[in-house]
Formats: sequence, structure tokens, C-alpha cells
Amino acid sequence: MFLCSPNNPTGAVATHRQLQDFVEYAIAHQSVIIFDAAYSAYIKDADLPVTIYEVPGAEKCAIKINSFSKTAGFTGVSLGWAVVPKALAVENAPAGKANRLWNRRQSTFFNGASNIVQEDGLAALSPEGRKECRALVEFYMENARIIREGVRKTGLTVYGGDNAPYIWLKLPAGMKSWDFFDRLLNETGVVGTSGSGFGPKDEGYFRLSAFGHSENVEKVVARIESGLKLMEKGAPFPVDREGAPFESAE
Repeated sequence: MFLCSPNNPTGAVATHRQLQDFVEYAIAHQSVIIFDAAYSAYIKDADLPVTIYEVPGAEKCAIKINSFSKTAGFTGVSLGWAVVPKALAVENAPAGKANRLWNRRQSTFFNGASNIVQEDGLAALSPEGRKECRALVEFYMENARIIREGVRKTGLTVYGGDNAPYIWLKLPAGMKSWDFFDRLLNETGVVGTSGSGFGPKDEGYFRLSAFGHSENVEKVVARIESGLKLMEKGAPFPVDREGAPFESAE
């Protein structure tokens, strides 16, 4: 099972209770959870878990992966890590075997990150580096707040943006993700990510990202607030590519 929390694209964060349900299921069925925690540094709510290992028993069924990409700006540099507990037990493999196999795989097939990149990673983990990374996360989360509050003024339902750098928009009923992409681009000059690009279940949703310069984020939000008129009272809803009118979100 693959879990991404905080989630990309929705910005949602799994609760302790939800993770506990996954852990109990995995242990009962000898399943393995791959827990992607790339955005864990963005969690501000102290009541939310930043790692699956906060759940008792998770070390028996979960592998945690993380990255420097979203906290230290390493996107494209590609440096991360994986935690494979020695207590991890999988089907037909007792505790400890998965850990040994992972180490053998990495040692045999992977030459490792370059010395330069490793030095960068060590610098990011130093006291000064961690301070800079926290400041970067706070910068992006302020961007997320600006986007979230601004987009809500259009009448759209908005998720995320409080414990993750992504803002997930629920579009008016019947509106397709790519139709919204076109309208957003044509009316405001803003580009986002079509929800349907993440899979068929995400049709009717749209993602905005907080990764950017604050002055650009403010311009984007101002354009959306002034140029996107999806929910104006009495205004007709747009027509999709087949010519069928959209249903009212109400």
C-alpha cells in the first residue's frame, strides 16, 4: 500500500486514527506500507502525525521514504532516504530479511549519490541548514495561505494549504478539470494542474502550488479574484466542449 501524507495533490494529512487502521490492516494481511513523507515538514498542526512510526506497530509493516526536494530545494538534484526497519516482516520473509535485502539491493544496483550532493545533504541537516529549511517551509506556507484565502473568495471549495504546500480545488458540479484549466488560463493568465492528470478519480478537481516567489503568488491571486467569475450570482455557468451546460454547484 502506498500512502503519501501530507498528500500530493490534495494537501490532506492522515490522522493517527487513519494511519492506525492502515497499520492494523497491513499487519493482519502481511502487507507492506510505503509511506511517502516528503512533505512532513509542512505539517503545522501538532495533533497530526509527521511520520507513520508514531503509530504503534508501524515498524513491523511500514517503509518510510523522504526527500530533500521539498524542504531544501533539491528538486532535480535527487537526494533522499528510506527507512526500512529491522522489525519489518513481510509475506514469506521474517523480521530482518527485508532490511538485509534492501541493503543488498542498494549496494549492488545503486552507486550512491555523488560526494558533492551528499555534502549538500549534510549541510541541509546541520543546525544552520535546518534553520534555513524551516524558514523556506514557512515562506511557502505563507504563499499557501494567500492562495487558499484568495481562491475561496471566488466561491470554490478549497482543501489543503494549511499543512501542505498544495491547494486542491473542487470545481463546480459538472465542470471538467481541463475545461477549468482553459478558463483559468484564458481569463486570468494563470496556469495550474488539472486534477484528471493524477487519475480518473480526480476529475472535477484542480491543483495549485505554493512553490514560487511571494510577489508572483500575490499577482496570481489578484488575477484569480478579479478575473475568475465562476460563482457570480445570476451569471450563467460556462458551457463545456460538448456544448452541455454545467450544473449549479448549489
